[in-house]
Amino acid sequence: MSGSLRTRKRRDIGGDNSLSVSPLNMDEPSNDIEIYSKEVLNALIADNLPPTPNNFSLYFDRLLEDKSENLRKQILSMLEFEESKDDENIIILEQTLKQGFSSVKNILSVTANLYKNISLMTKILEKRKKELSDNLEIQESINIARSLENDVLKLSTILKKQSLQMKELYDDTAKIVKTVENETIFDNQFGVYNKRYLMTKIEQELSLIKEFKHKSSLIMIELDRELKSSVKNEKAIILMTRTIARLLLKTSRRSDTVAHYGNGVFSMLLKHTDIESAKRASERLCDLVSNSNFFLADREIQLKISIGITEVATIYSVEEIIVSAMDGIKKAYANPGIDFAVSLKTQEIQEELK
Repeated sequence: MSGSLRTRKRRDIGGDNSLSVSPLNMDEPSNDIEIYSKEVLNALIADNLPPTPNNFSLYFDRLLEDKSENLRKQILSMLEFEESKDDENIIILEQTLKQGFSSVKNILSVTANLYKNISLMTKILEKRKKELSDNLEIQESINIARSLENDVLKLSTILKKQSLQMKELYDDTAKIVKTVENETIFDNQFGVYNKRYLMTKIEQELSLIKEFKHKSSLIMIELDRELKSSVKNEKAIILMTRTIARLLLKTSRRSDTVAHYGNGVFSMLLKHTDIESAKRASERLCDLVSNSNFFLADREIQLKISIGITEVATIYSVEEIIVSAMDGIKKAYANPGIDFAVSLKTQEIQEELK
């Protein structure tokens, strides 16, 4: 590539509908998706980005937003047949593993209850034997009870030994599950990616930004604290938080990463999205959530979220980027009347670039 291409400023594809692509030569016969694919490839070349599968997929999704509804439906229906199932299969495997561990735990619990019942039976036999001992006329019954007691004691000893063995197996299984959980990518409670996966994706994105010099953003989202304090119902808050998670998944694009950071705080990594586009995306999210009502008994509650926005800047670590986005949430709370805000760190970066 020439030097002029290397210094060319790249477009933001995070949500600017004014994006235009140089027209292609349509003289050659081709179907719609072939024509569109060529446009995507031209856009990548124009922005000095290598046409890797990841970059092509990212531009493929974002440029599609400017196309007609019919074309979008046509292409998206085709993509459904080619959607990668790798993450989905991993998530299913994680859920199956946890369900299996839960079953093992239940077996241990049932076995423990069985052992308790055997012990209770032993005590009852001891009591009945004493009652029979008080009546000298029924010596034969006493002998039978004593024999039965010995049998129960033998059974109890065997069961106790097997219970201890099962507990050891349970402890070993717990260690294995704990090891696997440290490598999981899915948050079972809210149905999105987990914190570990989020941190990995931000780290990867930082490496890509260092290489290709594009802009990406991170937004942190949480159920409005004032709303949570007014509800004061833990189960209702969890249900509302799950509703937020579903809305985030519904509105996210394939290139976005939606994750639960912890304590009901969610995150969206917006690749190739500058701060202005991230602000527009945040505004759309706030509007979507505010138009979604939640019913608690006979009370209708209007949902509300607060969002912090930060640039995924290479001068910061992953942890500093997370903290920066959380500072954006604090800034939003400090300014009544706004639902989202850009962090001070990001504002400082933008001022330095002016």
